[in-house]
Amino acid sequence: MVTKTQGGAPVAEAEIERKYDLAADRPIPPLVPAGPVTNQAEPRVDVLDATYFDTADFRLAQAGITLRRRLGGTDEGWHLKLPVGEDKREELRLPLAGKPDKVPGALAKLVRSHTLGAKLVQAAHLRTERTSYALLDAEGRELATLTDDVVTGEAGGDKAHLDRWREIEIELSPGADPEVLQSLERAVVEGGAERSRWPSKLRRLTDELVPPVTGASGSVLADYLAAQLDALRRNDIGVRRDVEDAVHQMRVASRRLRSGLKTFRRSLDADVANRLADELRWLGGELGPARDSEVMAARLHDEVEALPAELVLGNVEQLMTRHFAREAEEAKARAVRALDSKRYTKLLQALEKLVGKPRKIKDGTKELRKAVARSDRKLREAVAAATALKPGAEQDAALHEVRKKAKRARYAADAVRPVTGKKLRKWRKNVKAVQSTLGEHHDIVVSREVLRLLGLRAYAENENAFTYGLLHGRSVAGAEAAHRRFAGEWQKVGKGSRPKWLK
Repeated sequence: MVTKTQGGAPVAEAEIERKYDLAADRPIPPLVPAGPVTNQAEPRVDVLDATYFDTADFRLAQAGITLRRRLGGTDEGWHLKLPVGEDKREELRLPLAGKPDKVPGALAKLVRSHTLGAKLVQAAHLRTERTSYALLDAEGRELATLTDDVVTGEAGGDKAHLDRWREIEIELSPGADPEVLQSLERAVVEGGAERSRWPSKLRRLTDELVPPVTGASGSVLADYLAAQLDALRRNDIGVRRDVEDAVHQMRVASRRLRSGLKTFRRSLDADVANRLADELRWLGGELGPARDSEVMAARLHDEVEALPAELVLGNVEQLMTRHFAREAEEAKARAVRALDSKRYTKLLQALEKLVGKPRKIKDGTKELRKAVARSDRKLREAVAAATALKPGAEQDAALHEVRKKAKRARYAADAVRPVTGKKLRKWRKNVKAVQSTLGEHHDIVVSREVLRLLGLRAYAENENAFTYGLLHGRSVAGAEAAHRRFAGEWQKVGKGSRPKWLK
């Protein structure tokens, strides 16, 4: 599917493809018929000339990202390819413009969380002699494209590397059934081709130059924190592109990182962990308004939609839409300013340094058990403090603290899962239920102030404010119901025995 964005931003296209190696003297495997493919269009011949850009130490290649300037073919221009999943990537395109040796700013910013301020330079050059064939079904619809590529490549770096090879590629057409790939793969393999182990031409060319991507480090904490850092970077790109749910997912990754640093700081350098946790709190604060605005807008729109029509008086939806649109625009700008800041770059550099030294992390089973047990104890203490208070603003704030402690305990259980397996599964499930209910409680409490402001704005604009008052009143009952539900859910955590692993 192709999605076009406005204002000179890149055009995005989902790309599903598979690559195969084929000896230079072998003919193209016959693909007609193969599954629903019954016909093959006349070949198209192109010569493609592509210059690839990366940092001097190939940071983009390590992350599975390719950035190139291509001449020739039907898609001349700047291309940024981002990994999405097996066989799938997302390609962002910009037309040719500016200096050929300078990456457009719109693309350079998108990979900033990987380059960390390092300069993007010409890293490789590929010349491809391509013969492509459209593969059609019985009704003449294009299902896929087969390309037969003869590639000559030259990579830079500390030592030059030259190579020449042949590969074939099958790319699924937009809207085609992914099962088509399976049918075509059977045909090409039977015809003598082998599935390529390289995700891209660039990765094949630069394999000797790119530092290897490390697998499991042997440190439970280092691997957990590294996974959250990867999620942070992945969603950084989404936030900059205004992709749906990207702010939420990036905020979750930052919270998981912060929670891990705080919970397991005794297994790390405590001073470093505390400092990074503080910086992640700052980042969460910069991302927070954008996410909070999304959540509150969706919540209130749903509540208004659920009301009987006779209770919705005035231009309620229009006023709310205007209010949240303005908030969302301001919040998005704030989030992107944070991502463009030197402070954020330094945070990523420090996190990368931390997870890159797993041998300095003390995370034996004993240390991990003690840390998770502490998170459980702090949760219980927070619940005791909250339940001792009378209903009101002070208890609402205390319940929000319980929610945060429950989230930290749940994240701690996630971090140690490679060690515990199913031992904490039930406990984690019950803790998550408490967290979710108190999250709803908090959203209801926060919505009251928003409804009050909307009511005041309606009044100032000579609009009817009845509906906002009605929703405000209903929120009181909603909060009480959530509180009662929490009390019942806490019985499963608080009154039940602690898991043996935590004792």
